Amino acid sequence: MNLFRGRRFLPLFWTQFFGAFNDNFLKNALVILVTYRSSSVFGLPPSEVVVLAGGIFILPFFLFSALAGQIADKFEKAQVIHWIKTAEICIMLIASYGLIEGKFELLLLALFLMGLHSTFFGPIKYSILPQHLPELELVSGNAMIEAGTFIAILLGTIAGGVLVGVEHGTVILSCGLVSCAVIGFTVSLFIPKALPVEPKLELQFNPVPPTIEMFTFARKTKSVFLSILGISWFWLFGAALLSLFAPLCKEVLKADERVVTLFLAVFSVGVAVGSVGCERLSRKRLELGLVPFGSIGISIFAILMSWLSSSAAGRAGHSVSEVLSTGFGRAIVVDLFFLAVFSGFFIVPLYTMMQERSEAKQRSRVIAANNVLNALFMVISSIAITLLLHFRLTIPEIILVLAILNVAVALYIYSLLPEFLLRFLIWTLAIGIYRLRVRGDDNIPREGPAILICNHVSFVDWMIIAAAIRRPIRFVMDHRYFKGFIRRHLFNKAGVIPIAPARENQAILDRAFERMAEELRRGELICIFPEGHITDNGELGVFKPGVLKLLGKTPVPVIPMALNGLWGSLFSRKDKSLIKKRPRRFWQIIELVITAPIPPEQATIELMRQKVESLSKGL
Repeated sequence: MNLFRGRRFLPLFWTQFFGAFNDNFLKNALVILVTYRSSSVFGLPPSEVVVLAGGIFILPFFLFSALAGQIADKFEKAQVIHWIKTAEICIMLIASYGLIEGKFELLLLALFLMGLHSTFFGPIKYSILPQHLPELELVSGNAMIEAGTFIAILLGTIAGGVLVGVEHGTVILSCGLVSCAVIGFTVSLFIPKALPVEPKLELQFNPVPPTIEMFTFARKTKSVFLSILGISWFWLFGAALLSLFAPLCKEVLKADERVVTLFLAVFSVGVAVGSVGCERLSRKRLELGLVPFGSIGISIFAILMSWLSSSAAGRAGHSVSEVLSTGFGRAIVVDLFFLAVFSGFFIVPLYTMMQERSEAKQRSRVIAANNVLNALFMVISSIAITLLLHFRLTIPEIILVLAILNVAVALYIYSLLPEFLLRFLIWTLAIGIYRLRVRGDDNIPREGPAILICNHVSFVDWMIIAAAIRRPIRFVMDHRYFKGFIRRHLFNKAGVIPIAPARENQAILDRAFERMAEELRRGELICIFPEGHITDNGELGVFKPGVLKLLGKTPVPVIPMALNGLWGSLFSRKDKSLIKKRPRRFWQIIELVITAPIPPEQATIELMRQKVESLSKGL
C-alpha cells in the first residue's frame, strides 16, 4: 500500500500505534494489580479504585481538550508531537517506578498523565492527516489509523494482563512501557512538518471560553456536528458493549476469563477489518452511504447477539476451546466479528467527513470538541449500564436495549441530514446491483464550475453518475419526476433542478436556467442530459440547445461523458418485462467514461454530440 511507503503517513501510524498500545498496556496492568494484589488505595476498596482509574484517565479530556485544540492549530504539529512523545517517556518512567515499588498512587498519577497525553495527541493525529494526505488517500489514512488503534488496544490489553501474572512481571512490564515510549518518540521524529494553520491564535488557559468556542466551530457546519454526534454514539455503544463482555461470559455463558479476551480480540480485529474494508467499498473516497450500511449491520448483529447469548446461557462452553467447538459459541463469535466489521464501516466515513468539512484553521479545535463529546458519551455509557443493571435487566436484555437505541439514534441523525440515506441509496445501486467502472475521472476538476453532459439510458443515470464522481453534482431533470412526496423529497435533498419544456411551463423553465446559472457561479457542477428524455432504442438522440443557452449566461467548460452497459438493464426502457431486463449476473458491469473538457467558446451542439457518441461506442 502506498501509504506505508513514505514518511507522510507511516511514522504517524506507528507513533499512534505505540501510544495506544502503552495506554492500554498500563491501564489493564493497573486494573489487574489493584484487583488482585491491593487491599485498598486511598482507603478505597479495589472495585472502587478500578472505577476511579477509568475516571482518572478520561478526566483530562474534559479539562484540557480546549487547550489541546488551540495548541494543535497554533504550532507546527510535528514539533508538538515530539513534545508529547518526550512527555510520554517521562510518564512511563514514573509508572515504572510505581510498578517496581508497588506505589499504586504513582500508577494512578501516571494513568492521569497518559490521559493527558492522549488528550493533546488526539486533535493532532486527525488534523495532521489532511495536511499530509491528498483527498483520495484520506479515507485510507483514517482506515489504517482506526485499524491500527484497535489492534494496539487489543495487544496492549492482553500484554498488560499477561505480564502482570508472570515472575518478575512488574520489571518486564516497566521495561516494556518505557521501551514502547522510546520507540514512539523515535518514529515521531520522522513525521514531516505540518505548518501551523492559525499561528496568531492567542492561547486561552481558562477551559470554559475556548470549550464553548470550539463547540461553536463544530456546530457551524451541520454535517460536521452530526458526524461528531455519530462518532460519540459509537464510543458510547462500543464502551457499553465492551464493559458487558466480562459479565456476559461469567454470568450468562458460564465461561472463564480467557473467553473475555477472545471476545475482545474478535471485536478489535473485526473493527480493524471493517475499517480497512471501507477503502475498497468506498473506492478511496468519502462515501457517506457506508454510514447507514454500518448502522444497519450493527443493529442487526446486536439484536442477534442478544438472542444468541440468551439462548446459549450455560451451553456455549467454559473454555476458549469449548466455546469454539459448540454451535452456540461459534455463532456468538461470528456474530460479534460482523458486528465489529460493520462498526468499522460506520466510524471511518464519519471521521473523514469531520476532517474534510471542517475549516482548516479550526480543524484541530473541532476535533478537540469531538474528543470532549466522546468522553462525555463514554461516561454516560457507564452510568447507563449501571442503572440498567440496577433495574435488574439481564445482559442479553441490555444488549437488545443498545441495539434498539442504535436504530433510534441512526434514524434521528439521518432525519436531520438526509444526505446519509441518499448516499446509501446511490451506493447500494452502484455496488449492490451494478459493478461500476469509471474511466477518465481525472477530467473532472477538483474545484470550480463545469457542465457535465451525458447520454440518457435509464431512470437511474443520475444516481450512477453521483456514485462515480467525487464532487457533489446538481442534476437537471424533467419536473414530472418530482411527482409524489418521496421522490420530491429525495430529489430536493439531492439538489436536483426541475425543468420543463417552454410549451408546457415557461415559469419552471426560466427558474431552472436561473438556478443552473446561480449554481455555476457558486463553483458547482451541473449535469444535463441534452437529449431531454430517456432513449427508447438505445441510440443517442438529438441534442437540444439548452446547454448553449446556459453557456451564454455562464461560460464554463463542458465535460462530455457516456454511460455504457445500462441499456437493457432493469431501469432502461428496453422491453417491458422485468424478467427479460434482470441482470444476467449478480453484478452487471456498467461503465462511465469521461473525456477532456471542451472550452466554452468551442462548444457546439455538433461537437458535444460527437464526443458523447464516440464515448458511448467506445471510440
